[in-house]
Amino acid sequence: MTDEDDTVARHLDDRRERLDDYLDREDLDAVWFARPNSFSWLTGGSNVVSRDADVGVAAAGYDRDDGWVVVTDNIEAQRLADEELPDEFAVEETPWYESSLAEAVADRTTGRAAADFDVPGLETVAASELRQPLSATDVDRYRDLGHDTADAVERVARELEPGDTEHEVAAALKIALATRGIDAPVVLVGGSERAQQYRHYTPTYAELGDYALLSVTAERGGLYASTTRTVAFDPPGWLAERHAKAQQVETSALAATQAVARLGGTAGGVFDNIAAAYEHVDFPEEWREHHQGGAAGYAGREWFAAPDAEEAVRTPMAYAYNPTIRGAKSEDTVLVSDDDAEVLTTTGEWPTRAVKGWDHEFALERPEVLHIDPE
Repeated sequence: MTDEDDTVARHLDDRRERLDDYLDREDLDAVWFARPNSFSWLTGGSNVVSRDADVGVAAAGYDRDDGWVVVTDNIEAQRLADEELPDEFAVEETPWYESSLAEAVADRTTGRAAADFDVPGLETVAASELRQPLSATDVDRYRDLGHDTADAVERVARELEPGDTEHEVAAALKIALATRGIDAPVVLVGGSERAQQYRHYTPTYAELGDYALLSVTAERGGLYASTTRTVAFDPPGWLAERHAKAQQVETSALAATQAVARLGGTAGGVFDNIAAAYEHVDFPEEWREHHQGGAAGYAGREWFAAPDAEEAVRTPMAYAYNPTIRGAKSEDTVLVSDDDAEVLTTTGEWPTRAVKGWDHEFALERPEVLHIDPE
């Protein structure tokens, strides 16, 4: 057995165990996934043709009797079998002109079943819960994605000049990510003026000016990684302080995540710690101006830390918190386990410093502001 075959086997063993438990719990015979992130979670491949579509061109299923199966039309069947799917998946096709994907899945299904998209006669599956926590094969792929994402962003960041426009920088980020096989559903570039005005600094033709924030959410193979880097040319005097305080809030959120997971708590408990951290750094109202991030995985955020949020906090799981203090932001994707925290979006080549959570014996290396001589 090759290393690749072993990885596929371990991946499918994990999915089979989770789905068997789900089918038993819900008294179902089959479950289907056609939304791109859950299709990738199950198969390791992609069912995307149009990025604008909520549902892909194929549905991947697990059936008690038949095992792994994919339903699609005759346009896609051979390509998916050749390029996207493990050999363990049987591919069943229908003529594109005879039925929709939902109808094809309904016709294929016997017994009681659920799906993550609207299929006549089928129940609804809460796919996000099945995707948590991460499996060992997920973690291995996440490390590669995190490194490549950080590498792309940092290489662009080091080449910036004050006269670059936000649009130019965004284009460079998209190209750098694409050359690594990474899609970029979110690319934000804020120059010194707009980064102070807006929390979502969507790129414009404005020049960067005195400093810039670069934020991306990147996707490859269904997994999502988010990161932010700050580059300064002639920054305002307050930038370093606000950046450091945002870092402390982020580290406090990660420390709280680990602690809350150990106690079997919820996302609301993590948020309470985030709010306390903002108060500790003397910016008690800043959390109101932007969401704080949360669990990451096969979605940019599987859930958000918010007041009274009831989602379970699990480990091992990726977390991407993104606290902001006007004009400053701290964000990376971090793998949190019971007794460790590993920054995934890192290269080891960007300047960092150890930051401690305000109320926890927990410290993590966080990226510094990178100063570039504009001359």
